[in-house]
Amino acid sequence: MTDATIVGTRVGVSDAVSRVSTGLFIDGEWVESISGERFDVIAPATEEVVATVANGNADDARRAIETCARVQKQWAKTAPRERSVILRRAYELIMERQDEFATIMTTEMGKPFAEAKGEVAYAAEFFRWFSEEAVRIGGDVTSTGDGATRILVSKEPVGPCVLVTPWNFPLAMGTRKIGPAIAAGCTIVFKPSELTPLTSLALVDVLVEAGVPKGVLNVVPTTAPGEVVSTWMSSGIARKISFTGSTAVGVRLLEQASQHVMRSSMELGGNAPFIVFEDADLDRAVDGALAAKMRNMGEACTAANRIFVQRAVADRFTEKLTARMDALAVGDGLVEGTQVGPLVEEKALTKVERLVADAVERGARVVCGGSRPEGPGYFYPPTVLADVSKDAALMSEEIFGPVAPIVVFDTEDEVVEIANNTPWGLAGYIFTQDVDRSFRVSEALEIGMVGLNTGIVSNPAAPFGGIKASGLGREGSTIGIDEFLEVKYVAVPRR
Repeated sequence: MTDATIVGTRVGVSDAVSRVSTGLFIDGEWVESISGERFDVIAPATEEVVATVANGNADDARRAIETCARVQKQWAKTAPRERSVILRRAYELIMERQDEFATIMTTEMGKPFAEAKGEVAYAAEFFRWFSEEAVRIGGDVTSTGDGATRILVSKEPVGPCVLVTPWNFPLAMGTRKIGPAIAAGCTIVFKPSELTPLTSLALVDVLVEAGVPKGVLNVVPTTAPGEVVSTWMSSGIARKISFTGSTAVGVRLLEQASQHVMRSSMELGGNAPFIVFEDADLDRAVDGALAAKMRNMGEACTAANRIFVQRAVADRFTEKLTARMDALAVGDGLVEGTQVGPLVEEKALTKVERLVADAVERGARVVCGGSRPEGPGYFYPPTVLADVSKDAALMSEEIFGPVAPIVVFDTEDEVVEIANNTPWGLAGYIFTQDVDRSFRVSEALEIGMVGLNTGIVSNPAAPFGGIKASGLGREGSTIGIDEFLEVKYVAVPRR
């Protein structure tokens, strides 16, 4: 731990965690894996085992996807209002249990309790949003150019969906995918991350209580994700894959999806540029940098990965950001007052250490942080690096940790070229008070989402997603449900 570690009142853990069902959820029932195997869930703040969860395999996966096939037609026929009511009730139940969900999430993932509560509200909003979209699935009626034929266009559920979520936002990533699938009338097989399965399993109980019918939602936690997901992808039953995770895994899933021409949504890696121009409001830029960098301890695909600051204001920005980063309280997320929790696992911590060491070896200067504290837990302190070389590894790899590398630039053209020099294109941030520059740079950046004078771009009402190696499709917004719908056209001759 560092000197900033908090010592205070700890939120209760045992009751919230012990109430979570820890089996597989298939065909409306909690069951053990056919193998009988279970796996441990580790608390990253203490490195202690907090639960064991049923470990699904290919046989379990096969049963889950076959359940989807059996109930899909009947579920697709349900009234949109019925699906809307289920999602609205699920939203209300999550909001009633904010503290419980936040406790579970902090226990297994590490983020501070206050931040976890923020995620709970954000996650619940996807259910409320898509409860409203469920009754607005529309179509169109028009005619051919010669007027001889009516064109009737309708939208129908795509069919059974494979949903795969990561560990960093264990509740929000689930609701962001499950919400539109239910709203559209699709059945679901869902694989949460093996690092954070408890939050997703707690969500299942909420959905069942909200009225999701037997067989519509099937959940298979596993430590063999390739085996389970490949079984679904090769089944010939699944018609849609929605995945959030690394680009490398996304590419493999797209290859598998091509075998059955499955609809695919991919939210993959990021390498977000955070650009501060000399005319920026520096205090606002620092606030934005903290939000874009330190949300979730930097463990987010939208996190500011490369911070570019124009030379005239680089020293002042670095000084202000360092003061704010160095003052953040590091500790167990369940302890009151903690602002920065541990990273999710030892592997994540080792990666951050490697990237910082590489940057320093290439000339970077550690302004604050920079070394792992002693003691249990996967902690790394908020770190600012100045004089970062453009060829440092962290300029081309996602850091996924609380490290802010600062690179100085001189001209607008220069920074746009550097910012775009990456395979990824998820999110980016621009701080300037020049209106023309705001639009010019926003349009020039090869990314799917731009934060203009703000460090937060995620919202259920916004179309979340990227371009290039950062993925396909969009989640949230009025268009998020379209990813789960097929378009059908009927030609009706006029007589």
